[in-house]
Amino acid sequence: MQPIPKKGTPERQRLIDEHKACVESMKGVAGFSVLKCEAPGDTTTVGGGFYDDPLLRRVLLRMRGESPKGKLIVICTKVDKEWRIARLSGIRGVPPKFIDDTVYTDEQEIQHTIFLMRLEELSESYGMPDDFNEGWKRRDDNWPVT
Repeated sequence: MQPIPKKGTPERQRLIDEHKACVESMKGVAGFSVLKCEAPGDTTTVGGGFYDDPLLRRVLLRMRGESPKGKLIVICTKVDKEWRIARLSGIRGVPPKFIDDTVYTDEQEIQHTIFLMRLEELSESYGMPDDFNEGWKRRDDNWPVT
């Protein structure tokens, strides 16, 4: 398995640049995908990003597979107009808490910001076999004990 690139390395910067390029090419497209459009905002022909960059794919899959406890998420506060970043509590029934008062008016920009924040929080060894655990219904996942 490949570790997450270390902070300050050219490989990590390339990863960030590739993600940013995908974000820029998807402006004007509803929703979010880490792909590059042939022409900005035109999803007729897409490629790059998640499809062509195995390291970016691995990092995104690790981010998406994180435990819900403390995970950063995007919350739409005004439909198709405003978004904010929040952190999940990891406890069922407890709502997420906004991390600050910043309001984003571009759905693509907030996705890149949250990518950078998650990347900063992940250790270089995150997702390696040493970190494996049984998964669902672990005692620390807040499932009721039966």
